[in-house]
Amino acid sequence: MFENLNWWEIGALLMLALLIFGERLPKVIGDGLRMLRGLRAMAQNATTDLNRELGTDLQLQDLHPKAFIRKHLLSEEDEAAIRKPLQGLLDDVKQDLNGVRSDLTEVAEAADIKNNRSTTSSSTAVAPSQKFDLDAT
Repeated sequence: MFENLNWWEIGALLMLALLIFGERLPKVIGDGLRMLRGLRAMAQNATTDLNRELGTDLQLQDLHPKAFIRKHLLSEEDEAAIRKPLQGLLDDVKQDLNGVRSDLTEVAEAADIKNNRSTTSSSTAVAPSQKFDLDAT
């Protein structure tokens, strides 16, 4: 959830929360945690009720519509029939992307001037004492 924030940004957010809520910050944090626990308990109760009503062992992930249809309405043969045309397309796309990746690798290796020092002509060869900023070109 916070993988895009560094420690300075998290610290700034905590300072902002302290300035906004002041002395009430521990109470606000407690209320938020209590609300999260209540939501988690409601979700658990809903899955328990569905398990009891449907007579199956449902998990919270099974309540996603795609997963529910896949698990309860489609047989394995139906699912394989649906996936077969798409699997061919996926394989074609992967093959094309691997071809593009290999082409780009070849171009990158050919354009790599650090490793490809030309020694064919002394007039075009760069003197070893001269250094160029490769990032500037």
